[in-house]
Amino acid sequence: MYKHLLIATDGSELADKAVEQGIALAKALNAKVTAVCVTESWATKVPGEMAMGFPIDAYEKSCADNAAQVLTKAAVAAKAAGVSLEQKHVRDQFPADGIIEQSKASGCDLIVMASHGRRGLSRLLLGSQANQVVTHSAAPVLICR
Repeated sequence: MYKHLLIATDGSELADKAVEQGIALAKALNAKVTAVCVTESWATKVPGEMAMGFPIDAYEKSCADNAAQVLTKAAVAAKAAGVSLEQKHVRDQFPADGIIEQSKASGCDLIVMASHGRRGLSRLLLGSQANQVVTHSAAPVLICR
């Protein structure tokens, strides 16, 4: 069935559930796992007025440190389950784009991720990364909640 799962995580409690479920599925299928954490570019996160007070180097270091913590947590869970896991930090991309790109680059045949299940105005304002991945990915997507 599936031989290589991509598990997307941002370290949130909801994403941790997707990591847990993805690792359990990988163990049951004897599949390998690539865990990915995507961080957006500094320009999309820091408005012009704040740029002076929050330098790009500090932002990039913060993103790298956070991604390393998030991916290490996934690696520890995978090791405890006896599952092989590769860690990937995709920088300077919108989450959905980075997830899809990494899935293709790693040759994954299933994407596992969480969805916050936003509706109405919050979905309009914040968007839905899960919806973007489902809509644009060539690989099947397992959404965990």
